[in-house]
Amino acid sequence: MMKPQFNLWLEINGEVGLSIWRVRLLQAVGETGSISAAAAQLGIHYRTAWQKIHEMETRLGQKLVETQTGGHGGGGATLTPTAQAYLDKFNQFSQQIEGEIHRHYQALFDFDDSQR
Repeated sequence: MMKPQFNLWLEINGEVGLSIWRVRLLQAVGETGSISAAAAQLGIHYRTAWQKIHEMETRLGQKLVETQTGGHGGGGATLTPTAQAYLDKFNQFSQQIEGEIHRHYQALFDFDDSQR
């Protein structure tokens, strides 16, 4: 059975600011409280995760992740209110786009799969 798939990203001056993958990275940081744990959850290197977060912050001109260095209690990371607002808006936008894609797909490809 066919079904549509899509990838969504938002660009700033021709460079990716937010994308489905980058939003997943930020969500993982928020869920785990750690950039390294988020990287592990996504199966990427810590350096890649840190680099992508830094790129987003630079391109958006906003701090997205607050970090605390390690020590006796260990380090950690939390999302800023700005990051949470971007996540909420991106997810809402993505869901609306996905709904429209499926609506248009059904209108154009509405046929019985058994006819193939």
